[in-house]
Amino acid sequence: MGHAQTSERGVNLVLFEPAEVERPLPRADRRAVHTLEVLRRRPGDELDVGLVEGPRGKATLVSVTEDTLVLRFHWGEPPPPLDPIRLLIGLPRPQTARKVLEEATALGVAAIDFVETERADPNYARSSLWRTDEWRRHLIAGAEQAFTTRLPAVRWSLTLAAGLTGLPETACRLALDNYEAPISLSVVPIVAPVVLAVGPERGWSTGDRSLLREHGFSFVHLGERVLRTETACVAAIALVRAGLGLV
Repeated sequence: MGHAQTSERGVNLVLFEPAEVERPLPRADRRAVHTLEVLRRRPGDELDVGLVEGPRGKATLVSVTEDTLVLRFHWGEPPPPLDPIRLLIGLPRPQTARKVLEEATALGVAAIDFVETERADPNYARSSLWRTDEWRRHLIAGAEQAFTTRLPAVRWSLTLAAGLTGLPETACRLALDNYEAPISLSVVPIVAPVVLAVGPERGWSTGDRSLLREHGFSFVHLGERVLRTETACVAAIALVRAGLGLV
């Protein structure tokens, strides 16, 4: 199935929940607006669609009324499974977390754990991002960008200690650190599965580092430049994927 690498507004695949495909799509729904105003589809035209956690396929726009769009779906095969990468990240401010959710989903990580560290602001966990389903909408946006139906498992309001509990025994455990890392992530041998830890915006504390070392993490860096949290996540995930032979 061919598809573009990028598209206007970042929607390359229009995603639907399973219960939504049995009923008309409200005209005010953002997917209906995208179909009519961005993709400029008219009755009889097709668009790329996906079922969340299910197959991709095509939808034919059957009809358009003042209130609804009627689509007929034709499903194909599901996309490949997510990459064996878990992102463990010190809870950032909500606007940063939104970017991380979208970009990490687009890059195909299997899980994202937002953990409370000694230097993270606990108030961030009380944001509407986490108190509503907004966080999941950012996963959907990342998946639509990446032309996939797969969403990572997401957890938040965990302590760092809780996030480190139950990791696979064989996991390659790497923690980004601007200060104490002796080696670049780009030269570290990487095997699956991988747990990649990224500190909060104020960095790891001495206690955080001790806890990570106790759980078998090696500290690595991304070079001399100090990067924003979302930028560091993207760069590190890309290097891990390359190390796993996934790019």
